Formats: sequence, structure tokens, C-alpha cells
Amino acid sequence: MNDILIQNTTAFFEKSFGAAPQKVVLSPGRINIIGEHIDYNDGYVLPAAIDKIICFAFEKNNTNSSKIIAIDLNEAFEIDLKAEILLSDNVWTNYIRGVIKQLQDNGFVFEGFNCVFSSNIPVGSGLSSSAALECGMIFGIASLFDLEIKKADIALLGQKAEHWVGINCGIMDQFSSVHGLENKVIKLDCNTLDFEYHNADFKDYALVLFDSNVKHSLFTSEYNTRRQECEQGLAIIKHHFPQIKSFRDCSEEQLLTLQHQMSPTIFKRVHFVIKEIDRVEKACEALDQGNITLLGQLLFEAHYGLSQEYEVSCKELDMLVNTAKTDDFIIGSRLMGGGFGGCTINFIKKGHENEVKNKFSNLYLNTFGIELKFYDVTISNGTRLLL
Repeated sequence: MNDILIQNTTAFFEKSFGAAPQKVVLSPGRINIIGEHIDYNDGYVLPAAIDKIICFAFEKNNTNSSKIIAIDLNEAFEIDLKAEILLSDNVWTNYIRGVIKQLQDNGFVFEGFNCVFSSNIPVGSGLSSSAALECGMIFGIASLFDLEIKKADIALLGQKAEHWVGINCGIMDQFSSVHGLENKVIKLDCNTLDFEYHNADFKDYALVLFDSNVKHSLFTSEYNTRRQECEQGLAIIKHHFPQIKSFRDCSEEQLLTLQHQMSPTIFKRVHFVIKEIDRVEKACEALDQGNITLLGQLLFEAHYGLSQEYEVSCKELDMLVNTAKTDDFIIGSRLMGGGFGGCTINFIKKGHENEVKNKFSNLYLNTFGIELKFYDVTISNGTRLLL
């Protein structure tokens, strides 16, 4: 699939600009195995780059203006690199404007370029197509103009570009897009950016995402509420245990002694966070030991916490995971991402993928009248230079 995408992107570039590109960059989307909603709660995440990518083709054009073509949208825009960079009503262009602005604001000097790009990352599925766009664009400009930018700084610049667009994202998406390694997951401390790789050998199981095709509007308001609730809970913990600085320092036993000090809602939120931090640690151990059955069980536990304690699920996601629990060929499933829609991540016994897909597709359509989409994914390398 990627070979065809690369061929089509480079051919489109030649047709548009009359020459072969000087640089070709591949930038992947990402999944998160476990560790949802704890990037802002001082925990760890366990993401990985996947084999769904954006392909970019670049050349210098020896001017002060850049022309960028989005093949999939059949749209293009030009940007004067000497003019003030402002937000546009054409939203997709803002991610690229933001990247250029961040590079300039951080003292990187470069001239005009031509670029085309195309993607097979499903947009709106929670696979971080925006991070792939930002990091691929930064990587391409850096390669084209010999700019010295470390991987971690590419991720941080991409994050700042997205903040400029108006989306206050964490660092996980950009970091995993850049640092991904084939058959490796990344245990990332989102505060310090310390990270370590763990093997992603899922043995006899394939990784398949079920796209619920729904996105409920609760997410933004509820996200902000969850952050406030966790801050309240942590303040109570610190008051009673002054030595505790963050959730990662707090044990479940310590929390249980404070249950009567918190409202039922605050307790549920904090209990999920502390348990999820522990699940990330256990997931790394399970991967290191090749215990994929345990990893699957941790996913089911994580979904229960996300649904019943953190309350960021929805009836569609709960139905998919509850059905997965009763399926002989699925050993683990949970919602992936912020919640209230999007995808579930599933470990399915190899050789039975189509059987499972047909079953879930029919059941989901009959229950909700919505088509269920499926994405087979493998763990892949991060943003890289092909040419």
C-alpha cells in the first residue's frame, strides 16, 4: 500500500513541477497501546508509530515563496516566507503555516520550496494525521536545507505548531511519529521526554483497529473537567501525604485510605489514573516476557477504567469492547484516544481477522445503523528520509 502511495506522490510531483523531487519523506501515524489520559497526569504512555503514513516530495525552488499541494484534497496554497504568517480560514494549511512559523521563530533559515503530499492515514480516526503532517514537513525542510534539528526538537516544534493552530495537544503524538521503530513500542515520560523501547512482538495476534465512525461532542468540555477533577484529587493526596509529588508516587493503598476525603467522582477519576500508570508498567513487563495474554487482559482492564471510572467512553465503544470480551479470538480490546468515539484497539488471533470483522460489522450495523471500519496496523519506523 505504501509503495503505491510513494509512486503516486512522486509521479504527481514530477507532473506538477517538471522534475523529480530532491527529497522524499515518510511520516507515520501512531497508536497508543495503553496509558490513556495520563500524559497530563504525570504518568507514562506506550505509543508506537504505524505503517499508515503521509508521503512528502520536496524540491528547492530558489525563491522566497513556497507552494504546497495536498493531493488528496486537490488543493494547493502558496506562502510568502518573507511575510508575516497568519492563520487562514483554510484549516489544513494552518498546520503547515504553523510549522514554517515555528522554524522561523526558532532561528532556522531556509528559502522557498515546492512540496506535494498524500496520505493513507484515516483522517479523524485518532491516528494523529496532524502530527504526521507537522513532523514530516519539519523533517523535509530540515533535510532539504541541511538544518540541524534533533528528533526531540522536531516533535516539540510540531507540538508548538499545533498549539498555534489552536489545539492544545500533548507531546505523545509528535514524539512517537518521530521516534518510532519497527516492532518497538515507546514507553514515554511526557514530562521529561525520557523514553525507552520495548519489543512489540505480539506473537500469534494481529493488531486491528475498529473505527466506531462516531465522535461525540462531549470531548472538549469533559476533557477540561477531567483535568480539573484530577488536580483536585492530587491536592487532597498531597495534603495527607506531603511526600507525594505526583500520581506516579501514590500507591492504590494510600489512595484507599483517603476515599472518605474525596467525593465519589473525584475518587473514581484518581483511582483510574493510579491504576492506569501501574498498567503501563505491567504492559511493558508483559511485552518483555512475551506474555501477550496478560497484555490483552490489561487492555480490557484499562477499558473498564476508562468507561466506568474516568467515564470517557460511549455506548458504541462499550458495545465493541463488551462483545470482544466474549469472542474466542480476541484477547484484548479497549477504546484508544480521548474517548467519546473514535477507535478501539484489538488483539485478534491471526487467521481469524476476517471472521471477526464480518461478525462485528454486521452486529454493529444492526445495533447502531452505522458502518464499522477496520484498520490493520503493524508497528513501523518513525519519520524518515526515503530519498
